[in-house]
Amino acid sequence: MTRLGQNFLIDRNILDVIERLAGLSAGDVVLEIGGGQGVLSERLASEVAYLHVVEVDRRLEPALRDSLVGFSNVTVHFSDALELDFAALDPAPTAVVANLPYGIAAIVILRTIDELPSVGSWVVMVQREVGERLAAAPGSAAYGAPSVLAQLACEVKVLRPVARTVFRPVPRVDSVLVGLRRRPGSDEVDPAVRGLVHDAFAHRRKALAGSLALAPGAPPGVRERARSALVDMEHPPDERAERLSPPEFRELAARLAVR
Repeated sequence: MTRLGQNFLIDRNILDVIERLAGLSAGDVVLEIGGGQGVLSERLASEVAYLHVVEVDRRLEPALRDSLVGFSNVTVHFSDALELDFAALDPAPTAVVANLPYGIAAIVILRTIDELPSVGSWVVMVQREVGERLAAAPGSAAYGAPSVLAQLACEVKVLRPVARTVFRPVPRVDSVLVGLRRRPGSDEVDPAVRGLVHDAFAHRRKALAGSLALAPGAPPGVRERARSALVDMEHPPDERAERLSPPEFRELAARLAVR
């Protein structure tokens, strides 16, 4: 893996796969994070109305710009994706297609879900464990806060594994393509729900109510109120966070907001 956590696509066949799975139309505005040397960027630019490419490593600028010579429908943003103001992108993206830098993949996906309500679909390359975590079902070992937050807004699927040989340098981890499709009417996850989810999973060995009580600034009596709300939701009072579905976290947040 490179110093900045990115492995570059070198296999043209995987580009065909990404393009097919993304199902882009000529009118789409695509956000690509981690443009690298521009192999995927060039393919995307030829297929869509507009392309935003984000790349943090200035050393890649010559190769990236060379791959995009002749395209007038592309803006290259040399910026850290963790700091970029996604909401300021113009025109607003309708899709995210990317070979994401693995160290920031989950954070970037969740940020784009919240900050880009215009985006309806994602096809992204991520580390296998990250993809499995995002798509995990309640009760599974991989299920956690990222699973809940992604699935509150989107349908999430691991689309297919990807061989290590399609990258240079060859990564030491396995990769998958993950697809997300926004649920109708699902924009930003409510901050109260997001906070509840993070607090609920902060102490995985404890019951959900106990984990909420340990959160910084936890309101008095939250343990007892959470236990009561869980019973009303037909869960045991000492239920663990990983047993609740994403919609149930939204319901729990609503119940705890009523005093």
